[in-house]
Amino acid sequence: MGDVVQLPVRREQPPEETELPPRAAPAPRRTEDPVEPLWRESVGRELREERLATGRRLIDVAEEAGVSPQYLSEVERGLKDPSSELLAAMVGALGLSIGTLATRIGSTAPQSPVCLAA
Repeated sequence: MGDVVQLPVRREQPPEETELPPRAAPAPRRTEDPVEPLWRESVGRELREERLATGRRLIDVAEEAGVSPQYLSEVERGLKDPSSELLAAMVGALGLSIGTLATRIGSTAPQSPVCLAA
């Protein structure tokens, strides 16, 4: 083994008079507040779960929906937000409707307060 080299410890210097005070850090999120997933993440999760539950391959569902396997994979991973037409094609290829998909997503989403604008 080699020698252990002690590195100097960096200490914070007090701000000089010409420096601006540091910005206040954002308030930490309370751990009990669940972070609601993005719509595209929820859609992708449900599409993948349905595809796997029916035992279908990604390439087969993509072909039936008229999209590339790469695009369907990106949608399933929550990286792409498909248009309503493409979403209808992918959901239809799995034998579902957009309404069924939205209901599933709504029933599994964490409950959070809703703000209404007047």
